[in-house]
Amino acid sequence: MSKNKLLSGPYLLFILCGTVIPLLAILYYALVDKNGSFTLRNIASVAEPVHLKALGLSLLLAFICTVICLLLAFPLGLLLRKSGGKNKGFVIFMLILPMWMNFLLRTIAWKVLLQKTGVINSILAALGISNGINIINTPYAVVLGMVYDFLPFMILPIYNVMIKIDNSLVEAAYDLGASSFKVMKDVLLPLSMPGIISGITMTFVPAMTTFAISQILGGGNIYLIGNIIELEFLHGGSRNVGSGLSMVMMVFILISMALLNKFDKNGEGTVI
Repeated sequence: MSKNKLLSGPYLLFILCGTVIPLLAILYYALVDKNGSFTLRNIASVAEPVHLKALGLSLLLAFICTVICLLLAFPLGLLLRKSGGKNKGFVIFMLILPMWMNFLLRTIAWKVLLQKTGVINSILAALGISNGINIINTPYAVVLGMVYDFLPFMILPIYNVMIKIDNSLVEAAYDLGASSFKVMKDVLLPLSMPGIISGITMTFVPAMTTFAISQILGGGNIYLIGNIIELEFLHGGSRNVGSGLSMVMMVFILISMALLNKFDKNGEGTVI
């Protein structure tokens, strides 16, 4: 056995146990009923009104979250590209710092902030604003939580691509009489596309499949497809139906990965 094969052994074992076997198990349960007979009903159950509504809401909120993250991340990427080295390091550190905290704790913190008697409304009441904000347990709170949790996944790939753009290309565009808007539209935006596509994929997919954010900030009133799958697996539902819905979600993930491979063939938007 060669040295390379020996070194790759733990990695292959991890992929086998952590990815391949679970996926095969989900595929098996998705294609059989409780008696072990072949069926496509589990996958077709996505067309049921409750499941279809949850899927549609998941796609809508994930789309809104992705658009907001992109609108925030692209200008910030431009600013970071133009700023000095010290400022870059500090801003990136501040973006990564919240990710060191547990995902659930960060989401619960937003629940504390947004409650009717929470920190934000208490501050507004002290300032004489009695109405305050009342978005907890609504889709607005869910989108806010998504944007907060997934914004770094949009910023980092865009920033990673922008810092690799050759300044001579930008300077040449200015020398040829291009305006700042035209430089951004015709030079920076196309060259940043691998990072943008990577950021969209890294934001849209987890936003579409999340269930913890909608459960905590939605107060059990907002059911996304992730919540439906969780109920099927963990709360007395059918793991066969849950597996079927999971396979449907895999289709969206595969489409996202295909788009990423098409627009970022060289892995320029990768942040790892």
